Amino acid sequence: MLGFLGFLAEDAASEWLGARLEPRTLVFSLVLALVTGFLFGLAPAIEAARERAGAALKDQAASLASFGSQAHLRKGFIVAQVALSLLLLVGAGLFTRSLFRLMTEDPGFHAENLLRFSLEPGLNGYDLARGLAFYHELQQRLTVLPGVRSVGATNYGPFGHGRRSDNITVEGYKAGDDEDVRALQDGASPNYFHTMGIPILEGREFTERDGAGAPQVVMVNEALTKRVARAGDLHRKHLAFGVGNHLVFREIVGIVRDSKYGSLREEATPFIYVPLAQVEQLDRAAFFVRAVRDESGLGADVRRLVRNMDTNLPVYDMRSMTVQIADSIYRDRMVAVLAGVFGVLATVLAAIGLYRVIAFQVARRTAEMGVRMALGAMPRDVMALVMREVGWLMAGGAAIGLVAAWVLGRYVQSQLYGVTAKDPVVFAGALLVLAMAAMTAGYIPARRAARIDPIVALRYE
Repeated sequence: MLGFLGFLAEDAASEWLGARLEPRTLVFSLVLALVTGFLFGLAPAIEAARERAGAALKDQAASLASFGSQAHLRKGFIVAQVALSLLLLVGAGLFTRSLFRLMTEDPGFHAENLLRFSLEPGLNGYDLARGLAFYHELQQRLTVLPGVRSVGATNYGPFGHGRRSDNITVEGYKAGDDEDVRALQDGASPNYFHTMGIPILEGREFTERDGAGAPQVVMVNEALTKRVARAGDLHRKHLAFGVGNHLVFREIVGIVRDSKYGSLREEATPFIYVPLAQVEQLDRAAFFVRAVRDESGLGADVRRLVRNMDTNLPVYDMRSMTVQIADSIYRDRMVAVLAGVFGVLATVLAAIGLYRVIAFQVARRTAEMGVRMALGAMPRDVMALVMREVGWLMAGGAAIGLVAAWVLGRYVQSQLYGVTAKDPVVFAGALLVLAMAAMTAGYIPARRAARIDPIVALRYE
């Protein structure tokens, strides 16, 4: 349990998981284990009670195990175990590959050496003018801190805890009667895109000239240009928030590359950036500090600087952006880990069960194999005979498991990213792993059978 918690973000794990064992959980687990053991032990016990006393007194092992129903039942359990193992291995492969795609997904900005923290001066009685002045001064002071390369700020920022969406009207684009053109909106300070490493594809970034009394401007992303492609090149055109008459149009001064905003899973969404100095109401601000090397050493300096400017203004949500992004996929990480653990455990149990069944079959057929070898069969022929039995059990379970994984795959498709539930690579990999485990489990009794001494085997009964 403690090992599983290590894969989760610390804050996230503390909200809904704990390493402390609760009495109710312990009692439930014990009762479930006892009931399971009783039910699965009941059938063999009943079967043993029905054994014929004469056969037992004569110690005829072959007679005791000659009932076909018992052999078929054992093999049926092994086939079921193999099928379940393959199903879990496919699931583990799908979730693991999905997690890998998320971990290697480009967020659209450079998260390395980037420290994020948030402020909300409105809660301390700041009005719009005073709050914007505080943001501007703080950005200037942060820029000159030792070890800082650049600083930018937004209202919410990527991978934050909020977003704003508005209807928009774009110059040169006539929306259909039932068409609703919407875009996400966020404020952005001068130097924000440079700090984040978001490329400017056309136009310019916000500057100090884009203040409260300056002409109102905006920047948009690629997704918005594609959304209203009929309007042509948006650079130097105008857009307004809302629809209808008496709209306030703003000039589009720059177009930036798409970047992830809410999560790594999201598709590119139309986005509009407004100069932070031109927002209409004071909102919280997320600051992003680009460090020269390691951003972890800047935290104390940043808190000290904010405290010197206003002792009553708390700094919260301070963390590295790499950690922030990693925390956003902690559920995917946990699902992949759990699926992998269950898949491995199921495979190990299936291999143990297969080994026990094949070993019992070899012991029961010792005399038969002695006869075969006495009549000229080579050790490799005996080994092939045993491994052929393993192959048939493996093939039967794999066939059922593959069909089950194929059918049930559609129920997990929505939880995957960048991979389909019918990924042939995952299916082939799971099948290979299970086949190797089965062949390894069967090889031990097969090798033992190949070493049987025909003379000893003929005297076995």
